[in-house]
Amino acid sequence: MTFRNAYRKAVNNVMLTLTGVCAVITVSTLFIILAYLVYNGGKSVNLDFFIKLPLGTGETGGGMANAIVGSGEIILFASLIGIPIGFFTGVYLSEWGGQGSVYSFVVRYMNDLLNGVPSIVIGIFAATVLVKPLHHFSAIAGGFALSLMLIPITAKNTEQFLSEVPRALREGSYALGATKWRTIASVVVPAARKGIMTGIILGVARISGESAPLLFTSFNNQVWSNGIQDPVASLPVMIYSHAISPYDDWHRQAWAAGLVLLVLVLIANIAARLILTRGSSPGRG
Repeated sequence: MTFRNAYRKAVNNVMLTLTGVCAVITVSTLFIILAYLVYNGGKSVNLDFFIKLPLGTGETGGGMANAIVGSGEIILFASLIGIPIGFFTGVYLSEWGGQGSVYSFVVRYMNDLLNGVPSIVIGIFAATVLVKPLHHFSAIAGGFALSLMLIPITAKNTEQFLSEVPRALREGSYALGATKWRTIASVVVPAARKGIMTGIILGVARISGESAPLLFTSFNNQVWSNGIQDPVASLPVMIYSHAISPYDDWHRQAWAAGLVLLVLVLIANIAARLILTRGSSPGRG
């Protein structure tokens, strides 16, 4: 028994050490990326970066105000399409998808497939559907492409958090005479609202850094866009175009844009965690 206890203790110590090392590597990777971005791009993050337009080829200075606003436009348009569709899909899969019907199986399977489609393929599809028929790039096409990526993320998270709502809450609502849709709208969804909001925030943060779909849809613009039907600049595409240029100042601005984008994503993730930890458990009132 002594040898057995020593063996178990040794295995426990080894596994604890391995998990600790993996955790340190994971956290260190994030801090290394942040430090590298701050070192290379921090010097270019100033007021001009947020309020000025990019300058001409080879000129130093300027900013990415149009790309920041353009990213906001594209993400907003993607959210207006992707969040409602994904939310109601998640509600259907949670409340009716467990009944073994062929339709619910197909919806869930197709949702998982869509979630696994490479972003560049989605960009090509959006370009074929919108850009080619309209004969021009646009913010609408970019938002449509990103919405296709947001739908499965929102649906999956919504289904997960709604499924965690205790069955007793539903039965109590039915006992009071409420219909199924009344129960879902007034009991189930409010009980899981914080978890759903967390999933939506993480989904929006996920698509905000995508560049491949935007290269085929919204393309880019060095000036202010005239509207959502015209080509529009975005931070991911500006990072790509500046990073492959031969100019050192553009490289610094690309690092600065990467730093700003990563900070925005981190803020979104922190906000999601805060929402989730503040009483997000189903059935807490």
